[in-house]
Amino acid sequence: MFATPVSAWLQRRGIHYGWIVAAITFLTMLTMSAALGLPGAMLQPLGKEFGWSTEQISSALALRFALFGLMGPFAAVLMERYGLRAVICTGLALVGLGMALVTMASQLWQLFVLWSLMLGLGTGMTALVLGAVVANRWFVARRGLVIGMLTASSATGQLAFLPFAAWMIEHWGWRSAIVPIVIGSVLIALLALCLVRNRPADLGLLPYGERPGTQPAAPAAPAAAMNFATPFRVLKEVSTNRTFLILAATFFICGLSTNGLVQTHFISLCGDNGLGAVPAASVLAMMGAFDFVGTILSGWLSDRYDNRKLLFWYYGLRGLSLFWLPHSEFTIYGLGLFAMFYGLDWIATVPPTVKLAGAEFGAAKVGLVFGWVFAAHQLGAATAAYGAGFARTLLLTYTPALYAAGAACLVAALIVMAIRRPAKAAAAAVPAAPARA
Repeated sequence: MFATPVSAWLQRRGIHYGWIVAAITFLTMLTMSAALGLPGAMLQPLGKEFGWSTEQISSALALRFALFGLMGPFAAVLMERYGLRAVICTGLALVGLGMALVTMASQLWQLFVLWSLMLGLGTGMTALVLGAVVANRWFVARRGLVIGMLTASSATGQLAFLPFAAWMIEHWGWRSAIVPIVIGSVLIALLALCLVRNRPADLGLLPYGERPGTQPAAPAAPAAAMNFATPFRVLKEVSTNRTFLILAATFFICGLSTNGLVQTHFISLCGDNGLGAVPAASVLAMMGAFDFVGTILSGWLSDRYDNRKLLFWYYGLRGLSLFWLPHSEFTIYGLGLFAMFYGLDWIATVPPTVKLAGAEFGAAKVGLVFGWVFAAHQLGAATAAYGAGFARTLLLTYTPALYAAGAACLVAALIVMAIRRPAKAAAAAVPAAPARA
């Protein structure tokens, strides 16, 4: 609707329209991740109001994570067939409606329909796969940095919104915290409807950083070549590839040690140790601030250094920080130290993982391949969301879950070095010069 005149206005000022698409994608992923993280602040309020156990609520959240991840490969197909704008608006509509209707829920099965099904599918359509597709379609130069920025929005939305949500829950009840998510979904859907376009060619542009007359390194496959069987064909093709198997395994551990464990259970964990919901959510917000810096820095580093070594340090530091958490005594100093080390690499693993997948499988397949890798991430998150809740119900403590996740991170740090060094790593280490369009 307004994309063509806005693009022309920006082009006269030397600004590429890809940055507008990236900005709307950033806001979409920010809102979606806030919706995904909000239920973690509602474990105890829902349990008190309806008498549901931590394990029961965690079951709904675990299924949500699984659907969130399994939508990834099919979201890539939807983006090819129907375009970015349609997928973004549909995902925002599902999330906004699901979150609005949950305020009227009173039965556990309704929680499964609204939070597991609608929230899982809606957020899955606009998850990290969206960021990977936008970065690969609209950017040649600064691709790693863009992936880092979009990835940072995912963790920042999950964590930065929580202190405000916890304050609203404490003063006005858990239903009040739903309102900002619903309003945000509506406003960003309108922005996407007006301004998002599928590819640079739709506006007569080249991707950012691609010069006229140059041949693209890996042209995108036409939309007609993809259908809903394509993700399964791609999975069959890559299922014996060592790089894919290692990336999927390490990303399973990534989800196990972030979304499923800390995002879902941290406020409840702090409550078990005498810390209220608002200060606990403030610690999560601190993690979000560190993560915002760490993930953007990770994107910058992934354009310049060996991505395998970056992942080695990210997983190793995360594992050590999880071992530390039960011994932090849940003081401001102890939790602050945890928030700094853990937050810096909350989702800093994504830019190197996307870069390694792109180097191994090419730009034409990276959306689908990363979709399956991301599915492994969310299956890990679902495992931890349910497993930690089960452990808490059975043992009355989260400590075994924290130790298990920390040990898994150390394993991930070791196996990631078995990935073959990408042939283009040396070239990738030299940053591309930006082009003006």
